[in-house]
Amino acid sequence: MFLYLSKLLPLFFYPLGLASICLVVALFMVWKRPRTAAIAMILALLILLLSSNAWIANLMVRSLEWQYLSPAQLPNAEAIVVLGGATKPALPPRPGVDLNEAGDRVIYAAQLYRQNKAPVIILSGGRINWDDNQGLAESEDMAQVLTSIGVPPEVLIQESESLNTYQNAVNVKKILDTRGIRQILLVTSAMHMPRSFLIFKRQGIDAIPAPTDFLVTQSEMEALAHTPKAAILSLLPDSSNLYKFTAAAKEYVGMFVYRLRGWL
Repeated sequence: MFLYLSKLLPLFFYPLGLASICLVVALFMVWKRPRTAAIAMILALLILLLSSNAWIANLMVRSLEWQYLSPAQLPNAEAIVVLGGATKPALPPRPGVDLNEAGDRVIYAAQLYRQNKAPVIILSGGRINWDDNQGLAESEDMAQVLTSIGVPPEVLIQESESLNTYQNAVNVKKILDTRGIRQILLVTSAMHMPRSFLIFKRQGIDAIPAPTDFLVTQSEMEALAHTPKAAILSLLPDSSNLYKFTAAAKEYVGMFVYRLRGWL
């Protein structure tokens, strides 16, 4: 039950969901209480305008992504741990497993392995069965991608039961204890790293952050105010900025909920 609530309830805290609620309220109030309807519509417009401009969206993302920047040379460890959320299952008409926006996690793990940063890769991630045909676990999907680009299958360790980041940490800890692994490179999206690192640390895991999949770069931040025209254009609504803002909001809501449950 917690899993479903954790996925559905936060929708009401995200810009698109909040704006939709405001518009529904306006729709029902437009005839009997036009003033209330007008306020609801103004709120919906403000929510969308604020959350879809580059200034606010990029600052929100940067506040998360830049917390655990990797050093120029990552140290070696005993294992590379990759968190799920990077693949789309091999369901028709896809010819095979696809990588999604966070697919850099899988590619980066392969790069680290080829740099001899660790001898094994632990792939952590199950798959939520929202319906009866959701394909393989994410760990299996990631394994297929890695072996297809030349990573030996014998160095891959799959953990296919986790359905959220907390379960990732708990289940990986069991594998580490069983194999006597003391230090890992933790690979996940840069925006997801603050929550992931704290959860793994809470489980007593010695993790070295190895973030990837950065959505905001230094040059993009500088470009916002590069010229007066750029500063003004950055205020205009854009769907990609709405996505960034929503993703960052999801992480902050996740950290709040995880702290309430004592997982951080």
